[in-house]
Amino acid sequence: MTTVLERLAGRRPVFSVEFFPPRDDADETVLWTAVRQLEPLDPAFVSVTYGAGGSSRERTIRTTGRIRRETTLTPVAHLAGVGHSRAELRNVVGWYAEHGIRNVLAIRGDPPGGPSAEWVAHPDGVTYADEMVSLIGGLGAFCVGVAAFPHGHPESPDLETDVRRLLGKIRRGAHFAVAQLCFEPDYFLRLRDRLAVLGCDVPLLPGVMPLTTRRTLAKSVELSGVSAPAAVAERLARHDDDPAGFRAEGLDITTSICERLLAEGVQGLHFYTLNRSTATRELVRRLGLGVSDRVHEDASRGRRGRPSEAGAGDGPMVGGRLQG
Repeated sequence: MTTVLERLAGRRPVFSVEFFPPRDDADETVLWTAVRQLEPLDPAFVSVTYGAGGSSRERTIRTTGRIRRETTLTPVAHLAGVGHSRAELRNVVGWYAEHGIRNVLAIRGDPPGGPSAEWVAHPDGVTYADEMVSLIGGLGAFCVGVAAFPHGHPESPDLETDVRRLLGKIRRGAHFAVAQLCFEPDYFLRLRDRLAVLGCDVPLLPGVMPLTTRRTLAKSVELSGVSAPAAVAERLARHDDDPAGFRAEGLDITTSICERLLAEGVQGLHFYTLNRSTATRELVRRLGLGVSDRVHEDASRGRRGRPSEAGAGDGPMVGGRLQG
């Protein structure tokens, strides 16, 4: 199976996307509409999140396995340590290996009560994500990713401490890192440059949330842990009573963020899709990422599995967060 490192090895920047596992049949339809619509654009990989406390473990396993079997995509399975013993974690990793999934994003994970709840380690589990990296790496030839935080992890005393912890995860064997989203590219670029000074050259991908509605803006604030810059908030506030105008302005803002990151030489952009494809597809085309419309039409005729007949808009806001 292709690894994330192999997909990131080309000279051109790429894009990747994140999904969360569906909770019911209706969510399943929405998710697979997005999967089928994004597949022809050839994302470098697609990641599937893992719920707080392992609450979505079976759904994550099922969704990742189905993507592996029925599409041409490269799946990355999230694996969170919270709430699990080491034996349980080994079992999940073993299932991934058995089903041909070799790309895993290792995170500590949010506690079941949410990001603000107290985090308590399982008595037979792990405490930090670097332990997850070691555990996964000891079970086979996996390509392991980790989370990065341009503004620093909420529990880190300062940014330098957080950078050192990220470096520790990489030294334990992580092959790539995906950053939590941020509104201002400079925060991501400073993190990238600081890692380079410390001798770290693994791929680091910035996270991007397409700003299409007031709810996606709120989700972006929740995930990043920081408020939108005044200039961004002011531009969007002009369209509070105009959903179409808000969406157009939000995508222009998101495009500008992406263009700055690409101009600075990032290897790719990781889009938080909230299981919808429309905005991400529009951004990918604006930025010249993925494959051309003609190529993706040809690919859609020959891909594995049946394409969904339903359309998908930007839709409601649901989703997870990187943690640790």
